[in-house]
Amino acid sequence: MSELPTFPAPMPTVGVAAADAYLEHGYHTVPGMSSRFAAAVCGRLLRLQTEIGLGGPIAEIGTFEGRFFIALALALTPGEVALGIDLFDWPNPQVLERFEANCLQHGLDAERRVTWKTDSRTMQPADILAKVGGKKLRFFHIDGEHSRDALTRDLDRAVAVMAPEGIIVLDDMLHPGYPTLMVAVQQWLERNPEWCPLAILDRETIVAATKFVLCRRDFFKSYEARMLEVFKANVWPLGADFEPHWCLVLGLDTRLAAIT
Repeated sequence: MSELPTFPAPMPTVGVAAADAYLEHGYHTVPGMSSRFAAAVCGRLLRLQTEIGLGGPIAEIGTFEGRFFIALALALTPGEVALGIDLFDWPNPQVLERFEANCLQHGLDAERRVTWKTDSRTMQPADILAKVGGKKLRFFHIDGEHSRDALTRDLDRAVAVMAPEGIIVLDDMLHPGYPTLMVAVQQWLERNPEWCPLAILDRETIVAATKFVLCRRDFFKSYEARMLEVFKANVWPLGADFEPHWCLVLGLDTRLAAIT
């Protein structure tokens, strides 16, 4: 009889001391709704990119008080910067001050990040590149306005500034509060067939919801092979059917449904 998977599966680590220390001790002290599991996976993906020689800036739309942003930024190498984009007006204007304070408290100095208070609906790809010194991005986390139109616009802007091997991560997919976001993603993928789902990061709770990880098809196999090794304890055996594309599913609960 095959060995049953351990439940819960182990929490991944980033492999960068500052990022792992933050995830262990600081992550849940910063207000937000993002999943620690997803943050650990995304941080490890950044480390994987570094290991294969891919460097460059990263960006996040929807930083709020910085919970997820700090985890990503601490996984970068010296000289790389993280761009945080937000309106910084909810629930009050002081959220910007709290974001800056959280970054400093958890070791993310000002020279390692760029804070951009703006409306993502009006920014252009050239504006994004200008904020990071003209360099193409290797990673883009999208957690902006949760409407189909806004998500589609953010995806288009992200693609326009991405390095060929870049990764895009989408927040709150399959969330019961935003069921039409999946429609926007599927339609976008049909219009952009050079891109495909690389992985689904399973939810921890309803609020710490599923994320989709996207990459260009040319790099799917190489990323998949490395992820199968790095995240082998977190791979759900059946994977995800995106019709006709299959991709990985990573989670803390990798058990199959029991037949009773």
